[in-house]
Amino acid sequence: MRWDGSPGHYEVWYATFNHRRSGAGFWIRYTLRAPEQGRGDPTCTLWFAYFDANHPRRNVAINREMPITALARTDAPFALSLGDEALGDQGELTHGSLRGRLRGGNGDDIDVRWDLSYEPSTFCHFHLPERLYSGSFPATKVLSPNPMIHVRGEISVGERRFELDDERGCQSHLWGTQHAYEWAWAHCATFREDPTASLEAVAARVKRGPLLTTPPLTSMSLYFGGEVYHFNELYTLPLTRSRWKDGALHMSAYGKRVRIEAELRSRPEDMVRAHYRDPDGDTVYCHNTEVADAIVTLWTRRTLLSSFRQTARLTSRATAHFEYGGRRPDQRIKRVHERIAG
Repeated sequence: MRWDGSPGHYEVWYATFNHRRSGAGFWIRYTLRAPEQGRGDPTCTLWFAYFDANHPRRNVAINREMPITALARTDAPFALSLGDEALGDQGELTHGSLRGRLRGGNGDDIDVRWDLSYEPSTFCHFHLPERLYSGSFPATKVLSPNPMIHVRGEISVGERRFELDDERGCQSHLWGTQHAYEWAWAHCATFREDPTASLEAVAARVKRGPLLTTPPLTSMSLYFGGEVYHFNELYTLPLTRSRWKDGALHMSAYGKRVRIEAELRSRPEDMVRAHYRDPDGDTVYCHNTEVADAIVTLWTRRTLLSSFRQTARLTSRATAHFEYGGRRPDQRIKRVHERIAG
């Protein structure tokens, strides 16, 4: 945990993964928010979302906010818990497990539970240049201490049960004083052609003053074939591009001997809109899915004088994770992450 108890801070721990046999995707979040001075008391929130790629009407997205006194943590080993024993809503995240329960929402008092475990990753994925994690810029920091995990356990969503055995996913951590003005994020570790490949990408537009908004600053990494192609340093920013609109995200990266193109797409009915509140009180809208489609193409060349040749084309059907957010809601996304009344 990066929060030291001061106002003006938010923090998120989340996990995303799929249940390939049923076409389901899951998004679980444990969060805290400490408003700026005079804007209210700190709170913590437990979030759960279930996406059904075959039957989107079954999708569930619920969360419950609690006072910060409902949160407890330890650092060594890491463990985070939040909950309300009286209502039975509670969640726990450790270095190798996720557990929780939420009841209510969607108009039918649905009961969701999860009891999952995974072997922690042997490395941490840094989406940003490592030198930026100690400064005040950017206002949000993000990294994945468990970028490629194998999830096991059970999830129940009402009467539906999901047994997970060796399902690929990721567990990440972000914190800061304010969300980016606009952002997009992508992750996929379940490609048809190579079960060991993984894509990690994030892009953000930063607002400076009332008039200046930067172009998207994009970071992208591809783990493939025993190699790691990183475009996540300051000197690679001019070599990466991204754009997103209407449920589609396109990213590209160009190096001396490597070229990567990534495209993710999702239908409106496969997404959920979550409303966040920044510490300064501004509302931010996040549009998320865990059942997107993805195509990643890799080109390489032997020398600077050689032509690029396509090395691999990786595809994912309804197992890619993708979101975009900003200060305006996408009205095409009808399902809203529903807050359960305490």
